[in-house]
Amino acid sequence: MKLQTNELVKTSYSPDDITFLLKDLSNVQIESSIETRERSFQNGAHYAESLPIEYRPTSEYTKVYDQALEDSAEYVAQLVGILTRRVRKFADTDDVVLVSLARAGSPIGILMKRYAQKFLKLNWSHFSISILRGKGIDVGAVKTIRALYPNSHIQFVDGWTGKGAIQRELTKSVQQLNKTYQYQLNDDLAVLSDPGECATLFGTREDFLIPNACLNSTVSGLVSRTVLNEQFQHPGDFHGAKYYAELETEDVSNDFIDNISSQFSSQEETINKLAADFPITNERTWRGMREVETIAKRYYKTVNINKVKPSVGETTRVLLRRKPYKILIRDTNHESVRHILQLSKEKNIPIEVIPELFYLAIGLIESEDLL
Repeated sequence: MKLQTNELVKTSYSPDDITFLLKDLSNVQIESSIETRERSFQNGAHYAESLPIEYRPTSEYTKVYDQALEDSAEYVAQLVGILTRRVRKFADTDDVVLVSLARAGSPIGILMKRYAQKFLKLNWSHFSISILRGKGIDVGAVKTIRALYPNSHIQFVDGWTGKGAIQRELTKSVQQLNKTYQYQLNDDLAVLSDPGECATLFGTREDFLIPNACLNSTVSGLVSRTVLNEQFQHPGDFHGAKYYAELETEDVSNDFIDNISSQFSSQEETINKLAADFPITNERTWRGMREVETIAKRYYKTVNINKVKPSVGETTRVLLRRKPYKILIRDTNHESVRHILQLSKEKNIPIEVIPELFYLAIGLIESEDLL
C-alpha cells in the first residue's frame, strides 16, 4: 500500500519527523468566538465541529514561554529519553511505529523518534492522528497505518494526561478495533507526564509545565486542533485540521524540537540510570479522577467532570480555547504556573489558591450549572 499525501494537511515540520494523517481543511472557515462555541456546546454541539480562534501570544506571554523552555529543556529531554527507552522495552521489538495523538502528542512523538534514532539506532516511523472525546479514534487512520505496517508494534503517544478522558477513549477504541479487525493493538498510552496516574508508560507523574503546552499551533507544526464535521468531511475521510500559514512568522515548532533534542547527549547518562529503575509498565491508579470528582461536586450542581480540566497542560488549554470561570492553583509561586497567572491576568479570570490540591492547577469551565 502506498500512502497518498496530496490531501493531507500541510505542516511546518519536516516530513522526516512526522506525517499527519489529517484531511486538509485549510480553506474552510470553521473558527468561531469562544462565546459562540460555548453556546453551541450547551445546545449539544461537539467541540470538534468547530475551531476556536487561535490565540496570538502577547509579547509578555511569549517571554513566559521562552523562560519555561529555558528552565525545563534539560528535564524534558531527560523524560523523552526515559519514555522512549520504556517504549522499546515494552514493545520487546525494534520494529515500532509511533502514533501520536494530535496535537499535544505530535512534538513528543517527534522527540521520541529523534531520540530513538540517535541513541537506540532505530528508525521508527511516526504518524499523528486524531482522537476525540465522545467520538473515539480516527479508525480510517489506524487502518491505514496497520496496512502500511502490518507487523509493527504500534505505540500511541500523547503529551500528558489530565483526568484520563483520552486514555479511556483510547481503551474503548482499541477494544473495538481489535474486535472488528482482529488487530492486536494495546491501549498503553505513552506520555511525558502522567499527573492523572492513568497511563502505564510515562517519563514522570509530576504535574509540571511541558513548554509546548503554553502555545497552540505555533509549537505544533502550525496545525490546528482536529475537526470532525460532516459538512466538510465525507465517509472514509480522515478527521481534519487546518494549516495556519498566517502564523508562519511566529512559528517556534522546529525551534522547540531542536532545543530539546540538543539536550539529549548531556542527559544520556542520567536517562540510562533512571530508565533502568522503571518497571516495564506501571499500574493505573486513577488518583487524579478521584480529585476531579471531588472538585466537580464542590463547584457544579450536576457534578459535571467534563467541566473540570486538571493539570497544568489542561488548565493552559482551557485558558487558550475555552471560557473559564475560575482557575484553581496549589501554589502561585511555582514556576510551572507562571504562564497560567499571565494568561489569567490577560483574560481577567479569577485565581483561587488551594494548597491541598493534588494537581498543580485545575481549570473550571464557565457553566449555568455552577453552584
